[in-house]
Amino acid sequence: MRFEVDGLGSYAYTGARPLAAGQLAVVFIHGGGLDHSVWIHQSRYFAHHGFNAIALDLPGHGRSQGNPFPSISEMAHWVARAADALDIERLYIAGHSMGSLVALETAGLYPDRVDAAVLVGCAVPMAVTDALLGAAKANDHAAFDMITLWGHRMGAQIGGNPAPGMWMTGGGVRLLERSRPGVLHNDLNACNAYRHGLDTAARITCPVHLVVGREDVMAPPRATRELVAALSVVRVVELAQCGHMLMAEQPDAVRDALIAAFPLK
Repeated sequence: MRFEVDGLGSYAYTGARPLAAGQLAVVFIHGGGLDHSVWIHQSRYFAHHGFNAIALDLPGHGRSQGNPFPSISEMAHWVARAADALDIERLYIAGHSMGSLVALETAGLYPDRVDAAVLVGCAVPMAVTDALLGAAKANDHAAFDMITLWGHRMGAQIGGNPAPGMWMTGGGVRLLERSRPGVLHNDLNACNAYRHGLDTAARITCPVHLVVGREDVMAPPRATRELVAALSVVRVVELAQCGHMLMAEQPDAVRDALIAAFPLK
């Protein structure tokens, strides 16, 4: 679905279904250097089960025009403007990795609009190594390789895709390769610079579900402890045999966690 935000062309995957007036909306936010396609499985399910599913491409990503925003807060404000453009007042929101920070910030900035949030592969703070930042800044392919290596558990690197014939790590690298020069560095830097996440969490009143991978080395489960303590209504779902790329490694389990978090009222 193509639409306009701030005078620029924007894109959202809606499960090949038009948005329907009166249906609950679920907004999905991708991670750094990625796009809407990471949420295909989960967003399509919601689109075919009574929801308006909206998997956004943030500006400068995927099929959306413009430059990427340099901060998580600016991304969150853009998400709200995108919802305005789509005539959506209240919403559920889910985000992965960088997108989880955007979802967290959106819920904190717009408490009267977000009814529940799911943070997948989240860490607060979300520190990024100098080696990864440096490679991304130089547009070095090594940055894609690092994310792919660290982002998937060992078992996923030798196979194990739930879809027969699909190459999990190869697909992940190819998706990063499609990103525009400088976008990955922008996104990693935004994550690294996001320092007020715990203050934001303390202001959130809606239910928040954290979905973490037990074998995630980029956002390990222990990195959520302070976040869990700061949130007023929180549930943690830990997925075994899963790294940072949870929607690819455990698509059905992530979908089930979303179903539990976003009830069809």
